[in-house]
Amino acid sequence: MESVSETILGLSKQPHDLGTGELCVRAIIVYLIMILFLRMAKKRFLSRATIFDIILGIIIGSTASRAITGNAPFFGALAAVLVLIAMHWLLSLSARDSDWIGWLIKGKADVLIRDGTVDNAELRRAHMSDDDLAEDLREKGVMKPSEVKEARLERSGVLSVVKR
Repeated sequence: MESVSETILGLSKQPHDLGTGELCVRAIIVYLIMILFLRMAKKRFLSRATIFDIILGIIIGSTASRAITGNAPFFGALAAVLVLIAMHWLLSLSARDSDWIGWLIKGKADVLIRDGTVDNAELRRAHMSDDDLAEDLREKGVMKPSEVKEARLERSGVLSVVKR
């Protein structure tokens, strides 16, 4: 088995010695393993990403690519990805059960409009211009802030709007 994995994956080779076939087989294996690993992660991992989720995605991509290119030990890099996903899962679970941990990891939603009145201080803290807010409102089918009961800039960066 060791010689088969060595022949197919080039496990003992230096990165610059890996052939095209070995890199392709590594890419296929890493791709299939990433599907398996990410299926174990929470379903919302990529659908409504917060900074917490985006950072994990970047690190997973970087670490998995090292397994493909041979810049890190193949199985070690895959184990590191699995550990990162497990850590993300545990932190998400903790954030669900603790408001403080949730705030620390994911932040909080900011109320930008309440009863038709724009909170300009919150808008500035969110680094949003009046034009940014107007664009987001139009995307929600709202033409002016007076039509809004409440608008929040959610932790994911998406504006949620409750119409009057």
